Amino acid sequence: MGLKRRQFLLGSTTLGLLLATAHSSSQASSSDLYGQVLHRTHPAPSGLFAPPRGDVRLLVFSDINSQYGSTDYRSEVTTGIRLASQWQPDLVLCAGDMVAGQSLALSSGQIQAMWQGFDRQIFSPLQNQGLPFAFTLGNHDASSLQSAGEYVFAADRQQAAAYWTARRPALGLEIVDGAGFPFYYSFLHRNIFYLVWDASSATVSAAQQSWADRALASPAAQTAALRVVLGHLPLYAVSQGRDRAGEILANAPALQALMERHRVQIYICGHHHAYYPARSGQLEFLHCGALGSGPRTWLGRTDAAIQTLTLLDLFFEPNQPPRTVYTTYNMGTLAPVELSSLPRQIVGPNGRLIRLDLSWNDLTEAEKRQIYAPSLR
Repeated sequence: MGLKRRQFLLGSTTLGLLLATAHSSSQASSSDLYGQVLHRTHPAPSGLFAPPRGDVRLLVFSDINSQYGSTDYRSEVTTGIRLASQWQPDLVLCAGDMVAGQSLALSSGQIQAMWQGFDRQIFSPLQNQGLPFAFTLGNHDASSLQSAGEYVFAADRQQAAAYWTARRPALGLEIVDGAGFPFYYSFLHRNIFYLVWDASSATVSAAQQSWADRALASPAAQTAALRVVLGHLPLYAVSQGRDRAGEILANAPALQALMERHRVQIYICGHHHAYYPARSGQLEFLHCGALGSGPRTWLGRTDAAIQTLTLLDLFFEPNQPPRTVYTTYNMGTLAPVELSSLPRQIVGPNGRLIRLDLSWNDLTEAEKRQIYAPSLR
């Protein structure tokens, strides 16, 4: 059974199992990034859809926090963390908003208590499962918003820096450049180069863009099998209520061009609380949905919003581009999200995103003529 270059979320459990079996049998073994023979397996928690495991598997989530000042997490979050190791990921990634700051009404003690809650319920359980962890800081963790040259939420940034600096050795990462850690840094893991920039507000500074340009051009980045950039805010709008200035990165075309110039394959982001794997130009986007409170539906739609968690399986074959397979779970039902249920495209105020299994040529003439319609709320 032939499969397209990118296989994503599967239409039903039965169809998914058939495709997964065909994929597994057609690629029963291959060489991983280190030349070792891998035998495809389908690790997943009991009773859940189990896609074939890639040569590298990432477990990705974002926006896990609850209301301002909260030190606890929704059941969808704690369930995902409890089950994490059963998917056998090589690395766990969080695209930001781990705690619920960004309120000047919160005291230093309350901010510290939130990070203690995160440590107790999220980071320590992942450590106990032996899982490496990487993150980007979100606006509720350590907003980079400034006024009169000063950080508006300086206390948030101080507490986030203190928490993560103490735990940097426990992340299980090979840091390449950690001078700006935890706000921006780069690392290598399984021969994949990750660049994390501070997109916790709508501006990635000019200095940081220059740093990213140098880092992505470096031998460490360019000799890696794949390049991934991780930031909280997206370049383009995907959800209701987030299609306005301040909720998407300023100067998105220049940021996209920077990543494309250095052959970045994927930009992983959060903030919009709606899962959407997409493409613009040569760049792939994983817009993580919210695993915590406040999920949103897609721009132009009125669907019920859902909490989500994503497996990103990366397949490396000789003389072929890396192949990405996304499996995303509705964490309310634990069923896989069907790719066909997502918008075929999203046209926002500053650009168009096409669902990752489609191309411009797959769109109808009416879809090609679609223009931006502002958020319904």
